Amino acid sequence: MKTATFVKPGQMRIDNVDKPTIQKPDDVIIKVIRACVCGSDLWAYRDLEDKAKDSENSGHEAIGIVEEVGSDITTVKAGDFVIAPFTHGCGHCPACLAGFDGDCQEHTDNFSNGDQSEYIRFQHGQWALVKVPGQPSDYSEGMLKSLLTLADVMATGYHAAKVANVKAGDTVVVMGDGAVGLCGIIAAKLLGAKKIISTSRHADRQALAEKFGATDNVAQRGDEGVEKILALTNNAGADAVLECVGTELSTQTALKVGRPGSVVGRVGLPHTAKMDVTTPFYKNIILAGGPASVTTYDKQNLLKAVLDGEINPGLVFTKSFKLDDINDAYQEMVDRKVIKSFVIVND
Repeated sequence: MKTATFVKPGQMRIDNVDKPTIQKPDDVIIKVIRACVCGSDLWAYRDLEDKAKDSENSGHEAIGIVEEVGSDITTVKAGDFVIAPFTHGCGHCPACLAGFDGDCQEHTDNFSNGDQSEYIRFQHGQWALVKVPGQPSDYSEGMLKSLLTLADVMATGYHAAKVANVKAGDTVVVMGDGAVGLCGIIAAKLLGAKKIISTSRHADRQALAEKFGATDNVAQRGDEGVEKILALTNNAGADAVLECVGTELSTQTALKVGRPGSVVGRVGLPHTAKMDVTTPFYKNIILAGGPASVTTYDKQNLLKAVLDGEINPGLVFTKSFKLDDINDAYQEMVDRKVIKSFVIVND
């Protein structure tokens, strides 16, 4: 089968490798129909974090058809259409029962890798996989895109809003204009936010943010950006801030634009050498967040919201690529030509 391989910073390639097989009783082999490139995949590609040369791709978002199941699997069967979340919760440990399956205490290998491939071995598939009614052929390409966001970015944006306790009438600031930030805007609107301030510096992303529900946008960064965001809140500060980037500047800004007692929902993978804890202390700001509760949110409400047409997060995919063109899918995201790359793997 074909799989994407990380060669070195700035270079991905397609290799032919053996198709995965069942290794443990709770494994599920999935034929990948659609995959994608995540913003977190770009850190190593841009040489901003270490990754071994000639190593497995870091792809972790897929939808596909169940090919084979291990002996412990009773929830899905061969032929089922499923969303493969990047998390692999068990559904019964204290963390999963509390709604934090992104931090499952039963499974130490809780995150996906290698999903930019024709087939994947999904570990711990009994509870974590999300079954979709029907078959891929029953859905438009646009709907397949929205279903794919439920493997990560839509659930991650929703997680930021949930842990930030966004509620009806709130003023919310969303740091970041990538796919997660844009999905955070969808989530804030879904939860009833009245004013949603986006922070885009790119016309296409700002337009999509507005389509998703942003009421205002601040393109400036640093102190000027903080000043303009606060002005939009009558200098009171936001009720909630969704930090969807992970850089030091984004985190610092998030801590400065929330009102006293606000919550910062952090889902941007942290890439900060240090963190200011004095500012949130004196403002009684609550810091929350981490890996998203993908399966929990999908099963509770996000899958239904997509199927009912209540939300359309698939719009974050602005260009499609074949698996053979995986390097272009990465590079065009780096070059800001694409918001999020959609990868067509199998029919």
